[in-house]
Amino acid sequence: MKVNQIYVNLPVKDIQKTKEFWTTLGFEINEQFSDDKAVCVAMKDDNIYVMFLKEDYFQTFTNKPVAKENTSQVLVAVGLNSREEVDQVVNTALQNGCSQHEEPQDYGWMYQNSFWDLDGHGWNITYADISQMPTQ
Repeated sequence: MKVNQIYVNLPVKDIQKTKEFWTTLGFEINEQFSDDKAVCVAMKDDNIYVMFLKEDYFQTFTNKPVAKENTSQVLVAVGLNSREEVDQVVNTALQNGCSQHEEPQDYGWMYQNSFWDLDGHGWNITYADISQMPTQ
């Protein structure tokens, strides 16, 4: 079996702010799956999406409570094509109301920078050159 698409669902407080934020970071919105209760952000065309759902709408999919402030609910790792793209996305996020998750980490073959988004979701933004990955 092979998965042909992935949809990650995350609760948010404000759909419009979330849409504007991810557009500012340079990601495309899939309008077909977006409305006043949800915004669908394309992480990888036709394969990986993040569905940001308004909290009350998110609650219709689960009987568990939504994590509140000062809790960790999810850490999402996203791989980009260069260190420059990683820093561009993280710096833009920080300039638009997010906070630094961890200091950037440079492992030589892999670089990572991260932020907490407007709703407290953790994003690890990475670039890796697998050809340079240590064998041990």
